[in-house]
Amino acid sequence: MATSLKAFFFFASTLCLVSLALAASHSSETFKVVGRVYCDNCRAQFVTKISKYISGAKVRLECRDREGGHLTYKSEGETDSTGTYELKVEGDHEEEVCEVALVKSSDPDCAEIDHENFLGKSARISLTKDSGISSDIRLANPLGFMVKERLPECTEVLRELGITPSGLV
Repeated sequence: MATSLKAFFFFASTLCLVSLALAASHSSETFKVVGRVYCDNCRAQFVTKISKYISGAKVRLECRDREGGHLTYKSEGETDSTGTYELKVEGDHEEEVCEVALVKSSDPDCAEIDHENFLGKSARISLTKDSGISSDIRLANPLGFMVKERLPECTEVLRELGITPSGLV
């Protein structure tokens, strides 16, 4: 009797663990990607103290498979009054490359996207629970639209950062 009771508890415990594992593997992962869009009024390709954040800017998140680069997931969003966007992402995208990119600026004076330089036009995001990040919130690097001509005060702003016309000090 004791042996059959032990066997029953062993079987029941195993069944519970297998059920939990299956439920966890089929649960839908949800992430929130948060970032900001700014106006690069110094054409520096990074945020400075005189950068302005853009409300109403449009961004797009795309995930592509690593092998062929085929689009597997897409989401679009818009920045709020502080230049911040939040994108809800469904599913785990461990085997994909996911990036948030600039789409359209709401400021006609600050609407240029530097297609020649990778910096500032997109931000790569890890969208998997297996990344070592315990939170479901993913913070993207700031993305910047550029003005056509940099502001006159940029020379001083960049000099304070140790950057001169000939390069770093």
